[in-house]
Amino acid sequence: MGPPTMVVSPTPQQQEYGNDSATERRVNESEASWTSEGFHFYHWTSMLSLFVAPIGLLGNGVVLWLLGFRIQRTPFSVYILNLAAADAFFLCCSFLDFFMSLLTCFYSGMYMVVTYLQCMPYTVGLSILAAISTERCLCALFPIWYRCRRPKHTSGALCAGFWALAGMMQVTAFLIWKYLVPHRFCPIFLIIYFLWFLLLTCIMCVSSLTLLLRVQCSSQRRQPPRLYLLVMLTVLVFLLFGLPWGIGDSIYIPFINDSMPYGLLQSLACVNSSLNPFIYFFVGKQGHKGREPLRLVLQRALGEEQEVGGGMRDIPQSNTQETSS
Repeated sequence: MGPPTMVVSPTPQQQEYGNDSATERRVNESEASWTSEGFHFYHWTSMLSLFVAPIGLLGNGVVLWLLGFRIQRTPFSVYILNLAAADAFFLCCSFLDFFMSLLTCFYSGMYMVVTYLQCMPYTVGLSILAAISTERCLCALFPIWYRCRRPKHTSGALCAGFWALAGMMQVTAFLIWKYLVPHRFCPIFLIIYFLWFLLLTCIMCVSSLTLLLRVQCSSQRRQPPRLYLLVMLTVLVFLLFGLPWGIGDSIYIPFINDSMPYGLLQSLACVNSSLNPFIYFFVGKQGHKGREPLRLVLQRALGEEQEVGGGMRDIPQSNTQETSS
């Protein structure tokens, strides 16, 4: 589970790449690219993350501050709070990943730790998007059942489970590489990770497509609520910018190492994590002109919705209290 290799002069150790772990190859080849051939295309494409990550960290930091301390918690805002935390975590890892690949003073073990940690927020973000799209789909198709039967702390419990599961997966992967099966792939773990990634992606795509069709059918009578627009835009941005990194990381095959520019995929994933806060404020600003507090704009974007006469409309945020993980 790791990025494709870069174009470097192969060493005897790199020629036997079938026996190395993908993450270790990434460390060795990144160092080799600097020592042997200088500044490669990998680093040029990775530089995009150097400029995008600070902007995304600022945007996600604002969202974390507002949802954590200024806005009352709702079931949906708990998801967005954890998604913003995952995006900020991923951007931090990408930022450190780029600098560690430049500076040879860092121990390769530290670089590998950052690389393994980078997969955790990505998996959490994908899991939260799948949960969000599924809940919105259920709310649109079965509004009465959803509002009466949904457990009160579902959002917080799911987010805590996503963080715990993703963390356990990455710790297990690191321990397998470090102690149990050093310098070799673990096919069972790779298959499990790929199936989990495929399952989440399918759930997110199917539920989002169903939600889109539901909104299209009802939009002829009433304007769809902002919350549905926010979900669809967030999923669309993930499919365009975030999904390629996950595909390249989960179905990595050694013999196609030269055909996947990992630096570009990582930069696109940083763009995905950086665009999410702007989506929230864009949706909340729709239909309102003039300068408004960011708190009010974000609160409007995350407003709940209800079915009225076969259509949908926004309603103020509920008083439901939930705690995030």
